[in-house]
Amino acid sequence: MSNRCIQCKGKGLCGRPRCPILEKLKTTSNLSFLQEGKKDVFGASPPAVFVGRYGYPQVKAGPMIPPEVSGDDAWDLEDPKKLLKMGIEDIIHQRCSLVRASTLADVKQPLNNQLIEKAQELALSSQPVDAEARFNKTLKATTSFDGVMTPMGPAGNVEKFDLAENPKVPGKVDYLTYDTDALAKDAALELFDSDIETEHITRLLSIGLLGQKRKLVPTRWAITATDDMVGKELARQALDYPEVRDIQVFSGGCLGNHFEILLYPRAYSFELLEIWMKRTVWSGANSWVGHDMEGATGKKGYSNLAGGYYAARLPVLEYFQKTRRQAAIFAIREITPEYWAPLGVWVVREAARDAMATKPQTFETLESALLDMEKRIHTSRSEWQSQSKLLPYLQKQTSLSQFLN
Repeated sequence: MSNRCIQCKGKGLCGRPRCPILEKLKTTSNLSFLQEGKKDVFGASPPAVFVGRYGYPQVKAGPMIPPEVSGDDAWDLEDPKKLLKMGIEDIIHQRCSLVRASTLADVKQPLNNQLIEKAQELALSSQPVDAEARFNKTLKATTSFDGVMTPMGPAGNVEKFDLAENPKVPGKVDYLTYDTDALAKDAALELFDSDIETEHITRLLSIGLLGQKRKLVPTRWAITATDDMVGKELARQALDYPEVRDIQVFSGGCLGNHFEILLYPRAYSFELLEIWMKRTVWSGANSWVGHDMEGATGKKGYSNLAGGYYAARLPVLEYFQKTRRQAAIFAIREITPEYWAPLGVWVVREAARDAMATKPQTFETLESALLDMEKRIHTSRSEWQSQSKLLPYLQKQTSLSQFLN
């Protein structure tokens, strides 16, 4: 294991057909709760859909159903706030009850497949929907881990799939999924502004229900695309807001992901340092510090910190939208050994939201703020501060407003 594992997170950059870390997690996960040998499954989908990426543009896709789970219990499998009340082992156990009802589909012609049409109908819903599926072979107890997506259970090819009740569709979702003139990014932002959850927007994008050219989008791509599209627009809006008045530090996190987020009175920019301590899911015996950032003109290209970068950025921009302020953002995400299995970038998003929901501490100088942050970070300051490109700029530059005061 090396730093390459942290950068790869199971994508296969090492050239191996299967990631040894993820394979080990599969074999050690407790899957005894799933009764093998089933061909028929009935339960309430949270709702949840899945679109794979292997073989693109011909991919495996379809809805997901937890056997014999009903009502609000199904929603517990998809709602981040519900999942956060569980431990990592319980999250894996619960999420791996989701059976993927799959079919092979062409991403550019989703409506040529009856199962995809049913999955689209399911994806519209804001509440669990009773569904039933018959598979062409009996299911085997397996699980799927990924650095971006939440764990999932076994998959099987579907012979028949039906919804046992009508989905409950929010009016704004109904309107925008029928609007084929709206760009996907515009539809995503309008849904976000209408308090439609990020997971719901991702579901609609992935199953081909947003944008002018409707197509399936692999779920792991759709998750990052949603965070990025909404984040870019919120960042653009933030440039019109006044700067924060004080140096502020927010601190919080969840599931072994700790955030320190510093807001500095300056025009919008965002820098994220990602620290993987020893003995975390990807780091093994070595710690690792990664870095990426953007200025007022936005991010150029895909982040070298992958989907976690966009997931961490979004909660701070949500805060700017709420407070009508902007700032230069210096954020640290420290991943501790408590985070021993990949649960998806929703953990990063929720950990950053937890931090931004706290009452910030205010400071008169940048140094006093950094000294305070240092107290809650296990990794030595010399290791992470040397990676920052934003901090030297803030330390040396003086804004016009500061000069006049």
